[in-house]
Amino acid sequence: MDTSLTPQDSPPTATTSAPPRAGDRGPGFGTLLAVDLWERFSFFGMAAILVLYLTASEARGGMGMAPQSATAIFAAYMSLSFMAGLPGGWLADRVLGARRAVLLGGALITCGHAVLAVPVTGSLYAGLLLVVAGTGLVKPAMAAMVAAVSGDGEGRREAAFSLFYMCIQVSALIAPVVTGLLAERVAWHLGFAAAAVGMTAGLIQFALGLRRYGDVGARPPRPVPRPEATAMLRRAAWITGAVGALMVVPASCGLLPLPVVLAVLGLTTVTLPFWYLSSLRRAHAPGTGHRRRLAGFTVLMAASAAFWMIFAQSGSVLSLFAERHTDRDLLGFEVPASWFQSVHPLFVLLVAPLFARLWPRVPRVDVPVKFAGALIAAGSSFVLMAVAATLAEHGPVGPHWLLLVYLLYSCGEIALAPAGLALAAAVAPPGSTSRLLAVNGLFGAVGVVVGGQLFRLTTVLTPATYFLLLGIFVLAVGTTIALGAPRLRVLLALPADPGT
Repeated sequence: MDTSLTPQDSPPTATTSAPPRAGDRGPGFGTLLAVDLWERFSFFGMAAILVLYLTASEARGGMGMAPQSATAIFAAYMSLSFMAGLPGGWLADRVLGARRAVLLGGALITCGHAVLAVPVTGSLYAGLLLVVAGTGLVKPAMAAMVAAVSGDGEGRREAAFSLFYMCIQVSALIAPVVTGLLAERVAWHLGFAAAAVGMTAGLIQFALGLRRYGDVGARPPRPVPRPEATAMLRRAAWITGAVGALMVVPASCGLLPLPVVLAVLGLTTVTLPFWYLSSLRRAHAPGTGHRRRLAGFTVLMAASAAFWMIFAQSGSVLSLFAERHTDRDLLGFEVPASWFQSVHPLFVLLVAPLFARLWPRVPRVDVPVKFAGALIAAGSSFVLMAVAATLAEHGPVGPHWLLLVYLLYSCGEIALAPAGLALAAAVAPPGSTSRLLAVNGLFGAVGVVVGGQLFRLTTVLTPATYFLLLGIFVLAVGTTIALGAPRLRVLLALPADPGT
């Protein structure tokens, strides 16, 4: 999964035009495309092997963790990647400028993968945090540069982001194959090294192409005065150092229990977006349009967290199921479990164009209906997994179960992700559009964290029961949104009878 949920990672909507022609793109567009391809290669490549590495026995070169701890770490890593976009975007806008943010972020990602590639005890958390910090800088800065070089003509910016999205799926398709083969068949750390090499190639290409951008991204658009910026960066360095000294270093050395660290992170992740939206609503007078729209937005965002709760488990729970309970023999060749992570982007590439043609032809498909449909698809996928897990009690099951689940995931993402971004932009009060888009991503982090913690229930529940309970819960959320669609349309000021 592309757990960043930023505009460039969103599937094309029905209003998205065809990808821009060569003559429509600004200078440097191809270089940005290549850099993002490498950045996503490193992200998806590591996401495909992280849980498998954590749960592999020490004899096989892994960490020998219990699946519950490994999935919790994976969830923490993914949620931090979501959250890092908030401070990273602020630094790009106010202090560094987009170019320097991309360069610094890319360097941090490369260093993080390099640390993970070295088989040294205690390097895991430091490497993951470096990758998270780099991702938070690169993603928003890259989005700003893409928007700047693609121009302001009708449909051009949307088309540019659509092309980026499709290319990202190509990267997501290839990365698990490369890193998974190296990690599972040669050495785990070699898989992390491959991700580092990919990001290094992207950085070199970006640095060589800087002259093509003119003034784009050279300076922050709303710079903070230098003394204030210096003071803020100094405070940020102290805070980061304190967090590292109090939590990261002790956790790496085994002095601080991992559940304590994950509990603090999870609590922060879950409360932050609700707190922010609540404060934003209080800033407007009761009964105003902004306050009502933000209330409806909060309801749909909370529901979307249930979708991402299930979606995010593809890189953890379903990877373990693929490794341990799926017949992966193909004409005498055992398919690496990590390769199943390539199925989702493949389905997105195949299905997204069909949805783009479908939406204009289906009446009354507005944001609440799309959210409800996505939730029902996600819930149904885990009901299917409950059946597969029941069958797996008697031996490995066929790969078609996972393929069908990934197909449902893909359809749900295509319906929900762009609708959520468009809704955030539509309901945002003046001057807060970027923050509302970031909040949309934070609810994805909420789902990731909750899903990672809920997997601990498998210590007392059978896998089939776990899948069934979560599937029924998400189905209930989707049904509730469908039944409440008329009221949500009123809150969001959507047409009562949406057209095509």
